[in-house]
Amino acid sequence: MNAESKTVLITGGDGYLGSSLAASYLESTDASLILWLRAGGAEEFENKKSALQRRFAGHASRLSYAAGDLLDDEPFRALDPRGIGGIIHAAAVTRFNVDETTARAVNLEGACKLFRFATGCPSLEAFGLLSTVYASGLAPGAIAEAPLDDGHGFSNFYEWSKWASEAALLKHFGDLPWRIFRVATIIADDERGTVRQQNAFHNTLKLLYYGLLSVMPGLPETPLYLLSGEFVSRAIFALMRRPSNRVIYHVCHKREEALPLRDLVDIAFEVFSQSEDFRLRRILKPLYADLGSFELLADGVEKFSGAVVSQAVASVAPFARQLFIDKDLKNTNLTAALGRYPDPELRRLAAETCRRLVESRWKPHGHDAR
Repeated sequence: MNAESKTVLITGGDGYLGSSLAASYLESTDASLILWLRAGGAEEFENKKSALQRRFAGHASRLSYAAGDLLDDEPFRALDPRGIGGIIHAAAVTRFNVDETTARAVNLEGACKLFRFATGCPSLEAFGLLSTVYASGLAPGAIAEAPLDDGHGFSNFYEWSKWASEAALLKHFGDLPWRIFRVATIIADDERGTVRQQNAFHNTLKLLYYGLLSVMPGLPETPLYLLSGEFVSRAIFALMRRPSNRVIYHVCHKREEALPLRDLVDIAFEVFSQSEDFRLRRILKPLYADLGSFELLADGVEKFSGAVVSQAVASVAPFARQLFIDKDLKNTNLTAALGRYPDPELRRLAAETCRRLVESRWKPHGHDAR
């Protein structure tokens, strides 16, 4: 799309990927942006808006802001659809432990509200839906960049809701100039291991570091598809500006480039052992448990253990089943569009991320680590 002459609407504009994509457009194009922010009231909106204005202080003339809530009947009613040439839907609840009601209301029904708004944008040239590679649910083996079914089930309602939003787009709004971006697990902002926002990956490493997770669900050889946020935002930015519509992209690396679960644990403990605090506690690597045993453990811990241990196990449980699934995620469309991308060096990325987490004691980048 001709981003220089059309306005780009980014939902979740203050979120991790939404704000990163906004930065890409501001730095590399002359496009005007509308950053749509979830806000329950005027004060929350002003606080979020002020933070973004400070971050993008040099681009104030090209930015406008709108507020809403995907739970509202018409969350985009304040927007003028004329002149919007691109839409990126980055707003979502991304927690693995999200409940079914919230996942359905926000990630599915909220997305459909934006799809309907998009149908009324006369100048729309590109619509990007941010999804996840785990919209494939518990399906093993080769996963193509193609529509998915729900035949294998899902680990949690987050995965289901992202699959359902894809399915709704394809079935009911297929005439939109859509492209779907299924993103793998982001573990750091960049190749230096900077971590601005943490997720279940970082929380699991924290549990291992403090000896709160002695049993790890999963198969040691299960491939983990890990990425930097920098890779993701650059890829989506480039793909949004291509003329090709109605394409699904796996924003991830190839199966042979993925990091086995065993290797991640080994790398983490190698980095952890450089900390005297960790060495003194003599923490052993976790034992690998089959799914049935881990679910029995999780059930027992929830009923009988203290709050710390219970929360530790509960934080891993929502995605535990994925650690037993060997997925071969194909990225043919991605590589055809982008060309050959640089060697991901995932071992180095994982090691640098672990090192930064230990140094900061899991404080997000920009916070005082003391």
